[in-house]
Amino acid sequence: MLEITNLTRHKIYGRELIEVAQKVLKIVGSENLKEISLVFVDEKKIQEINKKYRRKNKPTDVLSFEGLNEVFICPQVVAKQARELGVSFESELMRVLVHGILHLIGHDHEKSAKEAEKMRKIEEKILRQD
Repeated sequence: MLEITNLTRHKIYGRELIEVAQKVLKIVGSENLKEISLVFVDEKKIQEINKKYRRKNKPTDVLSFEGLNEVFICPQVVAKQARELGVSFESELMRVLVHGILHLIGHDHEKSAKEAEKMRKIEEKILRQD
């Protein structure tokens, strides 16, 4: 279901990530996502990927590749965002994972303000449920 590869020095707890991924798929019901590859990379690597595929030469928190069912997450960027938002690293990591999986399903907040709001509401719904 969720294959996790950690190419960073950050400690990543897979069980929680798997639970969140399962919750996302249960709520949004995607038959196309039997397997998801989740890769944790450092700032340099995510910046390279972001530049190559999105022409944005900066590190980002998460990148998703819909056809490949791959999600790349940078724990360093997630940690910075968590500090800025005043939340725990773990809660921000879960939000970023949900966001990345929603992209795999086809949601795109960059299409329009309406789509961004729709995606944000789905994220909130998923993260609120226990």
